[in-house]
Amino acid sequence: MNSNYYAILMAGGVGSRFWPVSTQEFPKQFHDMLGTGDTLIQKTFQRLSHLIPKENIFILTNERYNDLVLEQLPEVEQRQVVLEPAMRNTAPCILYASLKIQKENPDAVMIVAPSDHWIEDEAAFSKNVQSAFDYCEENDALMTLGIQPTFPNTGYGYIEFNKEASEEIKSVNQFREKPDYETAKEFLAQGNFLWNAGIFMWSTKSVIKAFQNNQPELYKLFESGIEAYNTDTEADFIKENYPKAENISVDYALMEKSNNVFVIAAEFDWNDLGTWGSLYDKLDKDTHSNAILNAKSLAENAEGNIVRAPKDKLVVIDGLNDYIIVDHDKTLLIYPKGKEQDIKQLQKRIKDKYGAN
Repeated sequence: MNSNYYAILMAGGVGSRFWPVSTQEFPKQFHDMLGTGDTLIQKTFQRLSHLIPKENIFILTNERYNDLVLEQLPEVEQRQVVLEPAMRNTAPCILYASLKIQKENPDAVMIVAPSDHWIEDEAAFSKNVQSAFDYCEENDALMTLGIQPTFPNTGYGYIEFNKEASEEIKSVNQFREKPDYETAKEFLAQGNFLWNAGIFMWSTKSVIKAFQNNQPELYKLFESGIEAYNTDTEADFIKENYPKAENISVDYALMEKSNNVFVIAAEFDWNDLGTWGSLYDKLDKDTHSNAILNAKSLAENAEGNIVRAPKDKLVVIDGLNDYIIVDHDKTLLIYPKGKEQDIKQLQKRIKDKYGAN
C-alpha cells in the first residue's frame, strides 16, 4: 500500500434532516442508518482503507465528537483526529489538515471524502480514486469525482465539464449552483453535467498552492502555526486562531476560482444520504414499497413509507402513504415524506416550544 496516500474523512456535520435520530450530540455519521451493522463513518473508513494505509486516514470533526470517533474507529490514534473548535465550513478545516499532512509527508496525495455517503461498488470507487491519485502525482491539479445524473435533481450542485474531452479525466468549465427544475432538465439534455458529490483529490502541494493563490488571508492564518502542527502546542494554536477563520466552503474558496480543476465521472452508484427520502431509496422494500428498519411491522392500506423504530418493536400502520415514521428515544416523528426538507426548521419550532430536544 502506498505510504504517500492519505485521506481526510469529513465527519463534523450534524445531519439535521435526519432528526430525531441525528442530533447535535450524536449526528448521523455515528449511526447505523442503513441497518448494516456498521455506522456510516465505519463504512467510509473501511472503504478508504482498501486503498489508503489506515494510519494515513485523518478524521476531521468537531471537538465535541472526539470520543465518538475514537470509540467507533478503535484502529485510529488520537493524532489522526483533527479537531475543529468552531464550525467554519469546509475550506478552513481542509487547509488545516492539508498543512498537517504536508508537514508529515511532503509527497502526500489525498482524498477528501464525506463520512456519511452511501457507495455500494467499492471496487469501482477505489479504481476512480486511483486514477485521480495517479494524475495528481504527476500534475498540478485539483480533482473531483462527479456523479452521472439519473434525473433532474434540484438538490445538488452540478459540474459542467468540457464536452469535447474523450478521456476519463475531463477539465471542468464551471461549477453550477443548485438549479431549478427546468434548468436541471437542460443540464441533463446537454450531457456534460455531473452532480457535485463533494469528493476531492489532490496533492498537498497543489491544494496548498491553490489556497495561497485564492485565499491568501486564510492561508496566512493557518500557515503561521506551521511550527506547532503535529506537536504538543498545536491544540493551543488552533484553539486561539481557528475561530478567526472565514466561514467558507472549499467549493467557493478554491474549486470555483481555479483553472486547474478536473473531474472523473464516477463508475459507482452514489447517494449522499441527506434526507429520510434518500435513505428510503436505498433500503429494501416490502410488497407495498414500505421500507422497515429494525422494527417488525404490520402495514395495511399503507404504501411508500419509511419506518425506523427500536429493534423488534411492532409498528402497525393503516391508511398512511409516503410518510416518515421514526420512533427514537423520547420522540415519535410521523411526517409526510414530501415535506422532509422542512424537518430542519421543525427542530427550531420544537426547541422554541419545549426547549432542547
